[in-house]
Amino acid sequence: MARLHQSLVLGALFSFSLLLQIQTSLSLTCSSQKFTKNRLYTHCNDLPHLGSFLHWTYDSDKSSLRLAFIAPPASSSGWIAWAINPNSTGMEGSQALIAFKNEDGSMTVKTYNLVSYKSIKQTELIYDVSDKEAEYEGGEMRIFATISLPKNTQMLNQVWQVGSSVANGMPSIHAFQPENLNSKGTLDLIKGQSDTSSGGNSRLRNRNIHGILNSVSWGIMLPIGVMIARYLRTFRLFHPAWFYLHVSCQVSGYAIGVAGWATGLKLGAQSKGVQYTTHRYIGITLFCAATLQVFALFLRPKKDAKFRSYWNIYHHGLGYGIAILGIINVFKGLEILDPEKKWRLAYIVLIIILGGIALFLEAITWIVVVKRKSSDSKKAYDGIIDSTNGRQQPLTS
Repeated sequence: MARLHQSLVLGALFSFSLLLQIQTSLSLTCSSQKFTKNRLYTHCNDLPHLGSFLHWTYDSDKSSLRLAFIAPPASSSGWIAWAINPNSTGMEGSQALIAFKNEDGSMTVKTYNLVSYKSIKQTELIYDVSDKEAEYEGGEMRIFATISLPKNTQMLNQVWQVGSSVANGMPSIHAFQPENLNSKGTLDLIKGQSDTSSGGNSRLRNRNIHGILNSVSWGIMLPIGVMIARYLRTFRLFHPAWFYLHVSCQVSGYAIGVAGWATGLKLGAQSKGVQYTTHRYIGITLFCAATLQVFALFLRPKKDAKFRSYWNIYHHGLGYGIAILGIINVFKGLEILDPEKKWRLAYIVLIIILGGIALFLEAITWIVVVKRKSSDSKKAYDGIIDSTNGRQQPLTS
């Protein structure tokens, strides 16, 4: 009996948990959602990204689209948006409805012309919009509106998005995670279907490739190459190996960096209107400076040349500058790419380790240099150096 009772209890618990899962699953589909004011819609679509839903009714006689868009904002003080792009499939150029909380906590929905990713204007849309209303309930925001479309409209390019904050009535820029980049598609008003676009996958892949290539080259290999030249050449044991290690590391880093720079150009062509000015200008500066360094190898004067000291000052100064700027720009890129925290942390730890090694080697090399100078001074006092064969000769009385 005890075993039977235990089995029944376990079975009941399993059934209850299964029921909860089914209920949760049903609650995440648009067919189970209800609205205030007895709003009813002919079609509903479970949009594949950002946990969003679209309910809508299209009146072909009036060319009128009545809709309800539902999505959880990125934060409780964030915003949600649904837009029509009359000319393209992306966010740039979209005519948007954006909902957010006012300072008093009440909900509002306003119309915006998304000129670019960095520039939006609160203005009337090219479409007539009526019955605008916004609600917030259970962590979700809802946009209600009726849009008058051009006659005989059969297909729309739709874009939807969520953000984390609003400043002075203007939504802040959204994240650039895969969910955000892929939140677009088409809406077939005749068939009642919503299809998504996969164009964001290509951009995301290029962004990741761009980030990895530039982190490895400008952010890791070139700084290590600088460390090799600064510290290993102090030790006679590494002569002339340090030079070939330095050149190999810098040339390889430069080649990888050029590939990363090229992916950046491709990203710029794919994302018109998206500009990260500081990151871009630093990248251009790094590419030009590193190219000068590579060509400077072919113009390096001989050791006993008159201008060799000036060339050394130029080469060393520019090299240190490239290493520092490279690390700064990697962090700028991480801010833009916004990867998981573990990747940013991993790079920070790596830079701390390299910095620790550099400080240690700096102390060791100074000790070696000071001892060497002291030894050379003693030898100069005790004798002179034979310039022909390098043997020390005794002082004559």
